[in-house]
Amino acid sequence: MEYHTYQPSDSLAPFIKCYWSLEAPLDNKPERQRIVPDGCMEMIFHCGDLYKQFLPNTDFIIQPRSFLFGQITTPLEIEPMGVSNITAVRFHPTGHAAFISMASADMENRAVPLYELFGPPAIQLEQTILSSPTHTHRIQLIESFLLKRLQLLSANEIAKESVELLFQMKGQISVIELAQRLGISKRNLERRFLQEIGLSPKHLAKTIRLQALLKILNQNHSASLTELALECGYYDQAHFIKDFKEFTGLSPKQFYADNLKMSALFIGTQ
Repeated sequence: MEYHTYQPSDSLAPFIKCYWSLEAPLDNKPERQRIVPDGCMEMIFHCGDLYKQFLPNTDFIIQPRSFLFGQITTPLEIEPMGVSNITAVRFHPTGHAAFISMASADMENRAVPLYELFGPPAIQLEQTILSSPTHTHRIQLIESFLLKRLQLLSANEIAKESVELLFQMKGQISVIELAQRLGISKRNLERRFLQEIGLSPKHLAKTIRLQALLKILNQNHSASLTELALECGYYDQAHFIKDFKEFTGLSPKQFYADNLKMSALFIGTQ
């Protein structure tokens, strides 16, 4: 499995965290891969075979060839159906709003086909991406498309400022304190978050805090969970394990099992 990240152009850097690519050969015994929330929406192009996406009731759907995945609020399980060859865009938490008019809440936990978001131009984009042999060239095509789509109005400035503060604090700040620092009411802040980001500020803070912990754990698997939980702002180990299971569906000991190769890969290189 080969995973690489690429930096966006200066014009798109305020909106895009990175581009990434993933290649993996056919596996005769494919395993489900679990992806956990990270607060960022992603635009995916399956240039190889498609992926299954499992539903809570044990059924599954086949992901579209190209789509935008909305905010993930629960663990997501996917499985390759053949050769993986993916080129993707990882937006900043508010970055997608500069290009997409659909409400963030309507995309939650959904792989929304690009045609549904952009109409006929999405078909042409998909065709050119699929006919391109390299990830670098595909990224150039995506950048050109997004620059044309870039709206004159940027994402809500208060939402952007609050997200930056949440990342700076590694999610260790209450919604009330966050609202006070920004000089607005808690209710107004929550409304702006749902409109611009598709998550509540509390949910995003919990996501950022867990991601910060996962990166430390990914670098040092033998770290003391009790000390790590306190360092990352959890009240105690029980509080940490509760949040961990909520976001990953697993206990910390289970997290680095083989079926988490993809999720661990993303955490380690974001």
